[in-house]
Amino acid sequence: MLSNQELEKILNRGESDHVEFTESVKDLDKLQKAICAFANDLPNHKSPGFVFIGIMDDGSSADLTIDDELLQKLGGLRSDGKILPFPRMEVDKRVLNLGEVAVIQVEPSDNPPVKADGRCWIRVGPRRAQASAEEERWLTEKRRWGNMPYDMQGVIGASVESDLGMRQFEHEYLPTAISPEVLQENDRKLEAQLQALRMTTHDGTPTVTAILILGKDLLNWFPGAYIQFVRYAGNEVTDPILDQKEIHGTLPEQLHKLEQILKANIRNALNTSGDRHIEKPDYPLDALRELTRNAIIHRNYENSNTPVKVHWFADKVEIISPGSVYGAVTRDNFGQQGTTAYRNPTIAEAMKNMGYMQRFGIGIATARKALEQNGNPPLEFDVQDTFIFTKIKKQQ
Repeated sequence: MLSNQELEKILNRGESDHVEFTESVKDLDKLQKAICAFANDLPNHKSPGFVFIGIMDDGSSADLTIDDELLQKLGGLRSDGKILPFPRMEVDKRVLNLGEVAVIQVEPSDNPPVKADGRCWIRVGPRRAQASAEEERWLTEKRRWGNMPYDMQGVIGASVESDLGMRQFEHEYLPTAISPEVLQENDRKLEAQLQALRMTTHDGTPTVTAILILGKDLLNWFPGAYIQFVRYAGNEVTDPILDQKEIHGTLPEQLHKLEQILKANIRNALNTSGDRHIEKPDYPLDALRELTRNAIIHRNYENSNTPVKVHWFADKVEIISPGSVYGAVTRDNFGQQGTTAYRNPTIAEAMKNMGYMQRFGIGIATARKALEQNGNPPLEFDVQDTFIFTKIKKQQ
């Protein structure tokens, strides 16, 4: 983030198309819209936008106390799933001439349009506004294609007509990704909607995400994009197999089918250790759901033809996801709360839109909490160069 001296200069110039003041954090919706607008960078400054919290509209101090709780709340705006794709932003407390302030520095997105709750916001001078269809089209066109993650790259040889389920896109995906009011206001062609939602490249080629979310035949393009489920009679892979399935279809279809299989294999046991006899599952569904979804959404689709494996043994469940740690996540900090990086940000965005994720970065924490409440031993991870191994032990 910029130095105090540089921030003072920006603050003294007042609100503009890359500076906004707000006196408190009571209106998180307002802050989300501001972050979204600065990430879109409609004026094309190619430089950060700044939100100063604790400053009145006239530039005077609001005498707001900037504590750790407030900073954590601001930092959480990046990963609460309201702003998609994820904004690149920093949050910091600074003591300037006016007093204490919190500063959010928002970098221009390589992957616009960025939306907050399905709406695209822009900055027009000191005023924030919802982007028109033409402005949103312009934002789409200024994407920095050379910096795109793998899941947003085009699948060479694929076409919208032959390889995507357009009925599914129009009637199932589109209403989850765009607010109903915007869909009514912007009577845009499906081709434009596909590109705006990162499902096609600038030349109309379906992206990796489009094939995985909407594809008619995933395995034609990604031979390892399925789930292998095996249930064993004992605790070794050499023990007799009780059940075996290969789960195919789009990623949403795979997750739906897998959840039904998980539910069918969970067994309830009677806990008689206390005064009351209570039935508890041998594995909490919430934990299995979060961990398997993580394995599918964050796996390596670029360099691996190995499926995600869910192996159910007598006393444990093991999940093997192709691909290792990515970005800021290392073997040492893997699984630690607050440490996140997304190999497949566009897939994660799509799954969030469709309701398969509530918030980003809390899957492992949610699983750990569910296991602890259910009486299961702690989670175990083994992070290797080509896969991540997760072990969930049966409730004791």
